[in-house]
Amino acid sequence: MSAFWSRILVAVAGLPVVLGLVWLGGWWLVGLCAVAGLFALHEYFAMIRELRPLALAGFTGLLLALLGAKLGGLVWMMGGFMSTFATAFLLNGIARTKASATAAISSTVLGVGWIGLGLGHVLMLRDLGKDGRLAVFTVLLAVFAADTIAYFTGRLIGRHKLVPTLSPGKTWEGLVAGVAAAVFVSFVALYKQDFLSIPASIVLGFVVAFAGVLGDLFESALKRDMQVKDTGSILAGHGGVLDRVDSVLFASVAAFYAILALQ
Repeated sequence: MSAFWSRILVAVAGLPVVLGLVWLGGWWLVGLCAVAGLFALHEYFAMIRELRPLALAGFTGLLLALLGAKLGGLVWMMGGFMSTFATAFLLNGIARTKASATAAISSTVLGVGWIGLGLGHVLMLRDLGKDGRLAVFTVLLAVFAADTIAYFTGRLIGRHKLVPTLSPGKTWEGLVAGVAAAVFVSFVALYKQDFLSIPASIVLGFVVAFAGVLGDLFESALKRDMQVKDTGSILAGHGGVLDRVDSVLFASVAAFYAILALQ
């Protein structure tokens, strides 16, 4: 099966499962974020293995951040995340192979901050009262629509490279189409809902679209730095889990604070 059709099949099979767990919320969504986060962090550590990241500290910090987000919101999530510093420092001190403490600890903390806090904000979006389910649906569908429309637009009519040094496949044509798709999804999802006004929903669409692109480019920058093409192959045409959630990790954070500001 070609990468193109594998990409389509994974999306068709996986999206309903993800949306179903978002609908259920609670510990079902925590479990989804934990599984996705552990896979993504594992792929990240494999990508930067030459920096000798402290995997145990990273996995522990990620789970504590997600648990904190569920049990106590932002403050507890940050407490779980901050534990990564101490755990990484202790593990680096007792490790048999002495790597650079700066590289090992900072690369570990970066991974937990990037993946753990990104997914933690998904949980906090879901807990935004009665509108939490709608908020997560809107963000995920807007990101998915932006990624999909940008991908196909770039393949069909893309001529002008967006950031060729980081991601040669991305085009300005794809960016414009993707932003339009995200704004449209946000507008439709929130139309006549007692959540955000129409202008606010349009602003949210722009925020999600641009944050998602930055998230994708951030991962591309790390992969180029580490000279890695894909972080994994578990999702066939989509690459690894990290390749699939990179946009969501930035978009969920941006959307959470945008919604708080726009309400």
